[in-house]
Amino acid sequence: MRLMPFVVGLSLALATLAWPVVASAQVICISNASPPPELPVYDQPPIPEPGYIWTPGYWAGGAYGYFWVPGTWVEPPESGLLWTPGYWAWRDGIYLWSAGYWGPQVGFYGDIDYGYGYSGAGYEGGRWEHGAFFYNRTVNNFGGVGVRNVYEKNVIVERGASRVSFNGGSGGTAGRPTSEQQRAAREQHIAAIPAQLQHERTASADKSQLATENHGRPAIAATPKPNQFSGKGVVAARDEKARVVPQSVKPGLAPGEKPPGAAVGQPNANAPKALEEDRRGVPPAVGNVRPDHNPPPGSAVSPPPPRDVNREAKPPAPEVKPLPDLKPPPRDVNRKAKPPTPEVKTHPELKPPPPPRATIAPPPAHVVTPTPPPPPRATIAPPPAHVVAPAPPPPHPVPPPKPAPIPEKKPQ
Repeated sequence: MRLMPFVVGLSLALATLAWPVVASAQVICISNASPPPELPVYDQPPIPEPGYIWTPGYWAGGAYGYFWVPGTWVEPPESGLLWTPGYWAWRDGIYLWSAGYWGPQVGFYGDIDYGYGYSGAGYEGGRWEHGAFFYNRTVNNFGGVGVRNVYEKNVIVERGASRVSFNGGSGGTAGRPTSEQQRAAREQHIAAIPAQLQHERTASADKSQLATENHGRPAIAATPKPNQFSGKGVVAARDEKARVVPQSVKPGLAPGEKPPGAAVGQPNANAPKALEEDRRGVPPAVGNVRPDHNPPPGSAVSPPPPRDVNREAKPPAPEVKPLPDLKPPPRDVNRKAKPPTPEVKTHPELKPPPPPRATIAPPPAHVVTPTPPPPPRATIAPPPAHVVAPAPPPPHPVPPPKPAPIPEKKPQ
Protein backbone atom coordinates (compact mmCIF):
# COMPACT_ATOMS: atom_id res chain seq x y z
CA MET A 1 0.00 0.00 0.00
CA ARG A 2 2.87 2.39 0.68
CA LEU A 3 4.08 1.96 -2.90
CA MET A 4 0.82 3.19 -4.37
CA PRO A 5 1.58 6.95 -3.93
CA PHE A 6 4.93 6.47 -5.65
CA VAL A 7 3.37 4.61 -8.58
CA VAL A 8 0.76 7.31 -9.06
CA GLY A 9 3.32 10.07 -8.73
CA LEU A 10 5.72 8.38 -11.18
CA SER A 11 2.92 8.03 -13.71
CA LEU A 12 2.20 11.74 -13.42
CA ALA A 13 5.87 12.56 -13.88
CA LEU A 14 6.11 10.43 -17.05
CA ALA A 15 2.96 12.01 -18.36
CA THR A 16 4.63 15.41 -18.35
CA LEU A 17 6.36 14.46 -21.62
CA ALA A 18 3.06 15.02 -23.40
CA TRP A 19 2.34 18.34 -21.65
CA PRO A 20 3.14 21.68 -23.28
CA VAL A 21 6.49 23.06 -22.18
CA VAL A 22 4.97 26.41 -21.16
CA ALA A 23 3.11 26.41 -17.85
CA SER A 24 1.65 29.08 -15.61
CA ALA A 25 2.37 27.40 -12.26
CA GLN A 26 4.59 24.77 -10.69
CA VAL A 27 3.76 21.14 -11.32
CA ILE A 28 3.14 19.44 -7.97
CA CYS A 29 3.17 15.67 -8.04
CA ILE A 30 4.47 12.61 -6.16
CA SER A 31 3.89 12.30 -2.41
CA ASN A 32 5.40 10.24 0.37
CA ALA A 33 4.83 9.81 4.09
CA SER A 34 8.54 9.74 5.02
CA PRO A 35 11.02 12.62 4.55
CA PRO A 36 13.79 12.43 1.92
CA PRO A 37 17.41 11.80 3.03
CA GLU A 38 19.94 14.57 3.54
CA LEU A 39 21.68 16.03 0.51
CA PRO A 40 24.98 14.23 -0.27
CA VAL A 41 28.30 16.05 -0.46
CA TYR A 42 29.88 16.04 -3.91
CA ASP A 43 32.15 18.10 -6.15
CA GLN A 44 30.95 19.96 -9.20
CA PRO A 45 32.30 18.52 -12.49
CA PRO A 46 33.90 20.96 -14.95
CA ILE A 47 31.62 22.80 -17.34
CA PRO A 48 31.52 21.04 -20.74
CA GLU A 49 31.52 24.31 -22.71
CA PRO A 50 30.31 27.91 -22.35
CA GLY A 51 26.54 28.36 -22.46
CA TYR A 52 25.61 25.64 -19.95
CA ILE A 53 23.94 26.41 -16.60
CA TRP A 54 24.36 24.26 -13.50
CA THR A 55 21.28 22.42 -12.18
CA PRO A 56 21.79 20.82 -8.72
CA GLY A 57 21.04 17.22 -7.86
CA TYR A 58 17.98 16.21 -5.81
CA TRP A 59 16.16 13.23 -4.26
CA ALA A 60 13.24 12.13 -6.43
CA GLY A 61 10.47 9.70 -5.49
CA GLY A 62 9.87 6.43 -7.31
CA ALA A 63 8.19 3.07 -6.96
CA TYR A 64 10.98 1.77 -4.72
CA GLY A 65 11.55 4.85 -2.63
CA TYR A 66 13.81 7.85 -2.98
CA PHE A 67 16.56 7.84 -5.62
CA TRP A 68 19.24 10.42 -6.35
CA VAL A 69 19.13 12.44 -9.58
CA PRO A 70 22.69 13.69 -10.20
CA GLY A 71 23.39 17.36 -10.64
CA THR A 72 24.41 18.26 -14.18
CA TRP A 73 25.14 21.09 -16.64
CA VAL A 74 22.17 21.90 -18.90
CA GLU A 75 21.71 24.20 -21.88
CA PRO A 76 18.77 26.52 -21.13
CA PRO A 77 15.87 26.28 -23.58
CA GLU A 78 15.98 30.03 -24.28
CA SER A 79 18.28 32.96 -23.70
CA GLY A 80 17.59 34.88 -20.48
CA LEU A 81 16.12 31.93 -18.54
CA LEU A 82 17.33 30.65 -15.16
CA TRP A 83 16.61 27.36 -13.39
CA THR A 84 14.49 27.15 -10.24
CA PRO A 85 15.22 23.76 -8.58
CA GLY A 86 12.43 21.52 -7.35
CA TYR A 87 11.97 20.75 -3.64
CA TRP A 88 10.07 18.62 -1.12
CA ALA A 89 7.62 20.29 1.27
CA TRP A 90 5.70 18.87 4.23
CA ARG A 91 1.95 19.55 3.85
CA ASP A 92 -0.89 17.99 5.86
CA GLY A 93 1.11 15.01 7.08
CA ILE A 94 2.79 14.07 3.76
CA TYR A 95 5.73 15.30 1.71
CA LEU A 96 4.85 16.78 -1.69
CA TRP A 97 7.28 17.39 -4.55
CA SER A 98 7.25 20.71 -6.42
CA ALA A 99 8.96 20.35 -9.77
CA GLY A 100 11.56 22.84 -11.01
CA TYR A 101 11.13 25.14 -13.99
CA TRP A 102 12.89 27.67 -16.27
CA GLY A 103 11.99 31.33 -16.01
CA PRO A 104 13.42 34.86 -16.17
CA GLN A 105 13.51 34.98 -12.34
CA VAL A 106 14.48 32.31 -9.81
CA GLY A 107 11.46 31.44 -7.69
CA PHE A 108 11.09 29.73 -4.31
CA TYR A 109 12.75 26.33 -3.89
CA GLY A 110 12.14 25.59 -0.23
CA ASP A 111 15.00 27.60 1.32
CA ILE A 112 17.18 24.53 0.67
CA ASP A 113 20.93 24.96 0.25
CA TYR A 114 21.73 22.89 -2.85
CA GLY A 115 25.18 24.48 -3.17
CA TYR A 116 27.10 25.92 -6.14
CA GLY A 117 25.14 29.16 -6.21
CA TYR A 118 21.79 27.78 -4.97
CA SER A 119 22.13 28.76 -1.31
CA GLY A 120 18.39 28.76 -0.54
CA ALA A 121 17.19 31.91 -2.34
CA GLY A 122 18.07 33.06 -5.85
CA TYR A 123 21.13 32.00 -7.83
CA GLU A 124 24.67 33.36 -7.30
CA GLY A 125 26.39 31.25 -9.95
CA GLY A 126 25.81 33.58 -12.90
CA ARG A 127 23.60 36.15 -14.59
CA TRP A 128 22.40 37.21 -18.03
CA GLU A 129 23.77 40.43 -19.57
CA HIS A 130 22.79 41.59 -23.07
CA GLY A 131 21.87 38.09 -24.20
CA ALA A 132 25.06 36.45 -22.89
CA PHE A 133 25.47 34.43 -19.70
CA PHE A 134 28.27 35.49 -17.34
CA TYR A 135 29.68 33.04 -14.78
CA ASN A 136 30.78 33.71 -11.21
CA ARG A 137 34.30 32.28 -11.05
CA THR A 138 34.10 31.75 -7.23
CA VAL A 139 31.23 29.24 -7.61
CA ASN A 140 31.66 27.39 -10.91
CA ASN A 141 34.30 24.87 -11.94
CA PHE A 142 35.67 25.71 -15.41
CA GLY A 143 38.29 22.95 -15.58
CA GLY A 144 40.33 23.48 -18.76
CA VAL A 145 37.53 25.21 -20.66
CA GLY A 146 38.22 28.80 -21.66
CA VAL A 147 35.30 30.92 -20.42
CA ARG A 148 35.50 34.62 -21.29
CA ASN A 149 32.27 35.94 -19.75
CA VAL A 150 33.22 35.79 -16.08
CA TYR A 151 33.02 37.96 -12.98
CA GLU A 152 33.95 37.48 -9.34
CA LYS A 153 31.56 37.72 -6.40
CA ASN A 154 32.19 36.06 -3.06
CA VAL A 155 29.45 33.78 -1.76
CA ILE A 156 29.27 33.49 2.04
CA VAL A 157 29.06 29.89 3.24
CA GLU A 158 27.93 29.44 6.83
CA ARG A 159 29.78 27.00 9.04
CA GLY A 160 27.91 23.75 9.50
CA ALA A 161 25.35 24.58 6.80
CA SER A 162 22.29 22.34 6.90
CA ARG A 163 21.93 19.58 4.28
CA VAL A 164 18.20 19.14 4.87
CA SER A 165 16.40 18.39 1.61
CA PHE A 166 12.81 19.36 2.51
CA ASN A 167 10.86 22.37 3.70
CA GLY A 168 8.50 22.55 6.68
CA GLY A 169 7.57 19.82 9.14
CA SER A 170 9.84 18.46 11.85
CA GLY A 171 13.48 19.13 11.02
CA GLY A 172 12.82 20.86 7.71
CA THR A 173 13.80 24.35 6.61
CA ALA A 174 11.57 27.17 7.84
CA GLY A 175 11.78 29.52 4.84
CA ARG A 176 8.61 30.87 3.22
CA PRO A 177 8.24 32.33 -0.28
CA THR A 178 8.44 36.10 -0.64
CA SER A 179 6.04 38.14 -2.74
CA GLU A 180 8.57 38.29 -5.58
CA GLN A 181 9.08 34.52 -5.49
CA GLN A 182 5.33 33.92 -5.52
CA ARG A 183 4.98 36.25 -8.50
CA ALA A 184 7.76 34.35 -10.31
CA ALA A 185 5.87 31.09 -9.75
CA ARG A 186 2.67 32.55 -11.21
CA GLU A 187 4.40 33.90 -14.30
CA GLN A 188 4.60 31.86 -17.46
CA HIS A 189 7.67 29.65 -17.44
CA ILE A 190 9.04 26.53 -19.10
CA ALA A 191 9.04 23.11 -17.45
CA ALA A 192 12.04 20.78 -17.43
CA ILE A 193 13.26 20.09 -20.96
CA PRO A 194 13.27 16.53 -22.39
CA ALA A 195 17.00 16.12 -21.67
CA GLN A 196 16.34 16.73 -17.97
CA LEU A 197 13.39 14.32 -17.89
CA GLN A 198 15.45 11.60 -19.56
CA HIS A 199 18.22 12.29 -17.06
CA GLU A 200 15.80 11.60 -14.18
CA ARG A 201 14.43 8.42 -15.82
CA THR A 202 17.94 7.04 -16.27
CA ALA A 203 18.68 7.67 -12.60
CA SER A 204 15.45 5.92 -11.55
CA ALA A 205 16.45 2.79 -13.48
CA ASP A 206 19.83 2.54 -11.75
CA LYS A 207 19.48 0.48 -8.58
CA SER A 208 22.65 1.99 -7.07
CA GLN A 209 20.97 5.41 -7.03
CA LEU A 210 18.31 4.24 -4.55
CA ALA A 211 18.67 5.66 -1.04
CA THR A 212 18.11 2.17 0.39
CA GLU A 213 21.19 0.96 -1.52
CA ASN A 214 23.65 3.85 -1.25
CA HIS A 215 22.52 5.08 2.23
CA GLY A 216 22.74 8.71 1.19
CA ARG A 217 26.06 8.47 -0.71
CA PRO A 218 25.29 7.71 -4.37
CA ALA A 219 28.06 6.45 -6.63
CA ILE A 220 26.97 8.94 -9.31
CA ALA A 221 26.36 12.27 -7.62
CA ALA A 222 27.00 14.63 -10.56
CA THR A 223 27.58 14.39 -14.30
CA PRO A 224 29.03 16.80 -16.89
CA LYS A 225 25.96 16.53 -19.16
CA PRO A 226 22.40 15.17 -18.84
CA ASN A 227 22.07 11.39 -19.16
CA GLN A 228 25.86 10.88 -19.13
CA PHE A 229 26.32 8.43 -16.25
CA SER A 230 29.78 7.08 -17.12
CA GLY A 231 33.11 8.28 -18.42
CA LYS A 232 35.18 11.35 -17.71
CA GLY A 233 33.64 14.01 -15.47
CA VAL A 234 31.27 11.73 -13.54
CA VAL A 235 31.61 12.49 -9.80
CA ALA A 236 30.74 10.28 -6.83
CA ALA A 237 29.55 11.48 -3.44
CA ARG A 238 32.28 11.85 -0.85
CA ASP A 239 32.46 11.59 2.90
CA GLU A 240 31.05 14.69 4.56
CA LYS A 241 33.95 14.66 7.03
CA ALA A 242 36.59 14.62 4.29
CA ARG A 243 38.21 17.98 3.92
CA VAL A 244 39.11 19.15 0.43
CA VAL A 245 42.18 21.41 0.39
CA PRO A 246 41.73 23.89 -2.47
CA GLN A 247 44.47 24.07 -5.07
CA SER A 248 45.79 27.44 -6.14
CA VAL A 249 46.55 26.18 -9.66
CA LYS A 250 44.92 23.34 -11.57
CA PRO A 251 47.12 20.33 -12.43
CA GLY A 252 48.71 20.66 -15.83
CA LEU A 253 49.13 24.46 -15.66
CA ALA A 254 52.29 26.21 -14.57
CA PRO A 255 52.01 28.89 -11.86
CA GLY A 256 50.68 32.06 -13.45
CA GLU A 257 49.75 30.28 -16.71
CA LYS A 258 46.27 30.92 -18.09
CA PRO A 259 44.06 28.36 -19.83
CA PRO A 260 43.33 28.85 -23.55
CA GLY A 261 40.73 31.54 -24.13
CA ALA A 262 40.97 33.08 -20.65
CA ALA A 263 40.14 36.76 -20.40
CA VAL A 264 43.11 39.12 -20.44
CA GLY A 265 43.76 40.84 -17.12
CA GLN A 266 41.60 38.39 -15.16
CA PRO A 267 42.82 36.00 -12.43
CA ASN A 268 43.17 32.33 -13.26
CA ALA A 269 39.67 30.96 -13.81
CA ASN A 270 40.80 27.52 -12.62
CA ALA A 271 41.81 28.68 -9.15
CA PRO A 272 39.15 27.59 -6.62
CA LYS A 273 38.14 29.86 -3.82
CA ALA A 274 39.74 29.16 -0.40
CA LEU A 275 36.73 28.91 1.88
CA GLU A 276 36.71 30.01 5.50
CA GLU A 277 35.65 26.51 6.48
CA ASP A 278 38.82 25.02 4.96
CA ARG A 279 41.05 27.49 6.80
CA ARG A 280 39.42 26.58 10.12
CA GLY A 281 39.47 22.83 9.53
CA VAL A 282 35.67 22.54 9.11
CA PRO A 283 34.27 20.55 6.16
CA PRO A 284 32.67 22.84 3.56
CA ALA A 285 28.95 23.06 2.88
CA VAL A 286 27.17 21.04 0.20
CA GLY A 287 28.67 21.61 -3.23
CA ASN A 288 30.49 24.88 -2.58
CA VAL A 289 34.01 23.72 -3.48
CA ARG A 290 35.33 22.47 -6.76
CA PRO A 291 37.07 19.09 -7.24
CA ASP A 292 40.72 18.82 -6.39
CA HIS A 293 41.39 16.17 -9.01
CA ASN A 294 39.95 14.83 -12.26
CA PRO A 295 39.91 11.06 -12.93
CA PRO A 296 41.66 9.90 -16.14
CA PRO A 297 39.42 9.01 -19.11
CA GLY A 298 37.79 5.61 -18.82
CA SER A 299 38.70 5.09 -15.18
CA ALA A 300 36.12 3.95 -12.65
CA VAL A 301 34.70 6.69 -10.49
CA SER A 302 35.24 6.08 -6.80
CA PRO A 303 35.10 8.28 -3.73
CA PRO A 304 38.42 9.68 -2.48
CA PRO A 305 40.26 7.72 0.25
CA PRO A 306 39.36 8.58 3.84
CA ARG A 307 41.48 11.22 5.44
CA ASP A 308 43.67 10.48 8.41
CA VAL A 309 41.97 12.53 11.13
CA ASN A 310 44.95 12.09 13.47
CA ARG A 311 47.26 13.91 11.13
CA GLU A 312 47.54 17.62 11.76
CA ALA A 313 45.83 19.59 9.04
CA LYS A 314 48.09 21.81 6.97
CA PRO A 315 46.95 25.30 6.09
CA PRO A 316 45.84 25.66 2.47
CA ALA A 317 48.23 27.19 0.02
CA PRO A 318 47.55 30.87 -0.68
CA GLU A 319 45.76 31.61 -3.89
CA VAL A 320 48.17 32.64 -6.61
CA LYS A 321 46.85 35.25 -8.98
CA PRO A 322 48.96 35.88 -12.07
CA LEU A 323 49.83 39.39 -13.09
CA PRO A 324 48.06 40.82 -16.13
CA ASP A 325 49.80 40.47 -19.45
CA LEU A 326 51.82 43.63 -19.92
CA LYS A 327 53.24 44.36 -23.35
CA PRO A 328 56.69 46.01 -23.44
CA PRO A 329 56.87 49.47 -25.04
CA PRO A 330 57.76 49.50 -28.76
CA ARG A 331 61.46 49.58 -29.36
CA ASP A 332 62.98 52.36 -31.44
CA VAL A 333 65.07 50.48 -33.97
CA ASN A 334 66.66 53.71 -35.34
CA ARG A 335 68.15 54.64 -31.99
CA LYS A 336 71.62 53.33 -31.33
CA ALA A 337 71.87 51.15 -28.31
CA LYS A 338 74.17 52.49 -25.64
CA PRO A 339 76.82 50.08 -24.41
CA PRO A 340 76.24 48.96 -20.88
CA THR A 341 78.23 50.71 -18.21
CA PRO A 342 81.03 48.40 -17.06
CA GLU A 343 80.67 47.33 -13.51
CA VAL A 344 83.51 48.55 -11.30
CA LYS A 345 84.59 46.00 -8.79
CA THR A 346 86.95 46.85 -5.92
CA HIS A 347 89.59 44.50 -4.68
CA PRO A 348 88.47 42.96 -1.37
CA GLU A 349 91.85 43.59 0.30
CA LEU A 350 92.44 47.15 -0.89
CA LYS A 351 90.69 50.06 0.68
CA PRO A 352 89.30 52.70 -1.64
CA PRO A 353 91.44 55.91 -1.76
CA PRO A 354 90.30 58.76 0.45
CA PRO A 355 88.31 61.46 -1.28
CA PRO A 356 90.42 64.47 -2.41
CA ARG A 357 90.44 67.51 -0.20
CA ALA A 358 88.51 70.49 -1.36
CA THR A 359 90.72 73.38 -2.54
CA ILE A 360 89.71 77.01 -2.62
CA ALA A 361 90.27 78.51 -6.01
CA PRO A 362 91.86 82.01 -5.99
CA PRO A 363 89.62 84.86 -7.04
CA PRO A 364 89.95 86.00 -10.61
CA ALA A 365 92.39 88.80 -11.37
CA HIS A 366 89.81 91.30 -12.47
CA VAL A 367 87.91 91.03 -9.24
CA VAL A 368 88.94 93.69 -6.67
CA THR A 369 88.67 92.45 -3.17
CA PRO A 370 87.20 95.20 -1.01
CA THR A 371 89.25 96.35 2.01
CA PRO A 372 87.52 95.41 5.17
CA PRO A 373 86.70 98.43 7.40
CA PRO A 374 88.82 98.97 10.53
CA PRO A 375 87.45 97.47 13.63
CA PRO A 376 85.65 99.94 15.84
CA ARG A 377 87.55 101.40 18.79
CA ALA A 378 86.70 100.18 22.17
CA THR A 379 85.12 102.83 24.33
CA ILE A 380 85.08 102.75 28.09
CA ALA A 381 81.69 103.46 29.43
CA PRO A 382 81.61 105.94 32.34
CA PRO A 383 80.89 104.45 35.70
CA PRO A 384 77.35 104.72 36.84
CA ALA A 385 76.31 107.51 39.18
CA HIS A 386 75.75 105.29 42.12
CA VAL A 387 79.21 103.82 41.93
CA VAL A 388 81.68 105.57 44.32
CA ALA A 389 85.08 106.07 42.84
CA PRO A 390 87.84 104.51 44.91
CA ALA A 391 89.97 106.92 47.06
CA PRO A 392 93.39 107.73 45.69
CA PRO A 393 96.22 105.89 47.33
CA PRO A 394 97.93 107.73 50.22
CA PRO A 395 101.23 109.50 49.42
CA HIS A 396 104.44 107.88 50.36
CA PRO A 397 105.48 108.88 53.92
CA VAL A 398 108.30 111.47 54.10
CA PRO A 399 110.99 110.52 56.54
CA PRO A 400 111.50 113.09 59.27
CA PRO A 401 114.57 115.33 58.97
CA LYS A 402 117.60 114.15 60.76
CA PRO A 403 118.55 116.28 63.80
CA ALA A 404 121.62 118.47 63.55
CA PRO A 405 124.65 117.11 65.23
CA ILE A 406 125.54 118.81 68.49
CA PRO A 407 129.11 120.13 68.45
CA GLU A 408 131.31 118.65 70.93
CA LYS A 409 132.67 121.09 73.58
CA LYS A 410 136.40 121.12 73.80
CA PRO A 411 137.97 121.50 77.15
CA GLN A 412 139.50 124.84 77.69
